[in-house]
Amino acid sequence: MKKDELSAIPMPFRDLKGVVGTLEIGAALSLVLAAGDIALALDSDGVISDVSVSAEDMPDLSAWIGRRWEDTVALDSKPKINEMLTSQPSETPDRWRQVNHPGPDGNLPIHYRLVDLGEGNPRMAIGRDVRAWASLQQRLLQTQQSLERDYLKLRQTEARYRLLFDMITDPVLVIDASTRRITAANPASYRLFAAKSGSLENRDLANVIGGISRDDLIASLGGATATGERCEMEVSIVPGEPPMLLTAMPFRQDSGRQFMIRLTRNGDIVGADGDQRPLHELIERMPDAFVLTDGAMQIITANSAFVDLVHGSSKEAITGQPLGRFIGRPGIDVDLMRKQLDTHGQVRNATTIVHADDAIEEAIEVSGVKTDSQGGHYGFAIRTVSRRMRDLPPADRDLPRSVDQLTELVGRMPLREIVRESTDLIERMCIEAALAYTSDNRASAAEILGLSRQSLYSKLHRHGLGNLVGRKDELS
Repeated sequence: MKKDELSAIPMPFRDLKGVVGTLEIGAALSLVLAAGDIALALDSDGVISDVSVSAEDMPDLSAWIGRRWEDTVALDSKPKINEMLTSQPSETPDRWRQVNHPGPDGNLPIHYRLVDLGEGNPRMAIGRDVRAWASLQQRLLQTQQSLERDYLKLRQTEARYRLLFDMITDPVLVIDASTRRITAANPASYRLFAAKSGSLENRDLANVIGGISRDDLIASLGGATATGERCEMEVSIVPGEPPMLLTAMPFRQDSGRQFMIRLTRNGDIVGADGDQRPLHELIERMPDAFVLTDGAMQIITANSAFVDLVHGSSKEAITGQPLGRFIGRPGIDVDLMRKQLDTHGQVRNATTIVHADDAIEEAIEVSGVKTDSQGGHYGFAIRTVSRRMRDLPPADRDLPRSVDQLTELVGRMPLREIVRESTDLIERMCIEAALAYTSDNRASAAEILGLSRQSLYSKLHRHGLGNLVGRKDELS
């Protein structure tokens, strides 16, 4: 070692010069491998002349001997190899660079440092196996991505519920169960109490609703907290006006209990003197079933005849349930009636079925109207027609003539062609029945049949059912 090279060695290591110079080749190799898990001997052209591995779990790398170092790494790591090989030797060791070696079990990540052993000696690439570190890094990255996805999903869900909370037409308040103070209020609540925006938060509910007894409120909310079920009580918001129904539903949030408070009126239509009791009494004593729903077809109230019709246990048991659970074929009849009500404001004598809780079905006729109030409400009068249908004399309907003709084809035509004729006949009859059921509304008929409107138009044209030229669909 030259004098100037010796002076570049830090003082504590200068005394090792004699020791390193007397080491055998095996001991020197052990010293090199102690600094890493793999050592590559490189010639001046970057070709691997020898490979030494100290880690037991490393794969066999003897196939690398005689190959260029950059040919053993992945495509994205080749620039790093070229940079290390072309860099000028310096007194300080190069920094560690991670490269990936492709293999049958995936990439093998190695941290390399290139060591120059002096003029005339091969360069040595010392590598450290970082598979465990890379696996941990990958798991950390996946966890971070999962957290970001969950956070984004949470923000989107929060935005949707906030939008829904603000769009609800009924006043809705969120209060803390222990302090009974308001933590959130929707715009309808501010309109009801004629309050400025943001002025209801952190106020006591009993002070906001003047016509409510604090003791009754504490007792009702305490019972709801103990049972976990909602509680209801009538409260007077404005003196001289009919009371409103306060519904409190408990829920847990941030390891504490809160209540969702909803204020609703018993009905939108009142008598001449402002008293709703005669109207409610008349609806309750109607022989036909009556049900009132909100804009989402959720049941608000119903009379006893409707409860008996669906074999319900009580009004409370069916309140808040979707009307489609009790009336019509799932996802078809109620949606069709709603479209008819939204378009024309009323529907008359729509024939469908009612589903009772004990799985008994009856034929019914439904007439309904839609109110023009904000948000919209739907009222339905329902009567059973199963007894009327049983009292009718049986109709002597002959099978269509075409069916008779099909049976006469046996022995004259192959079965495949007879089946094709039968399929066409059944398809035509089903399309005619759907058009009759929807009053020739082709969009609704396609929905009932589970077809697209284009498919229905094609079948109408094939069966000759009506002229499609110049016809405008009601819902297109």
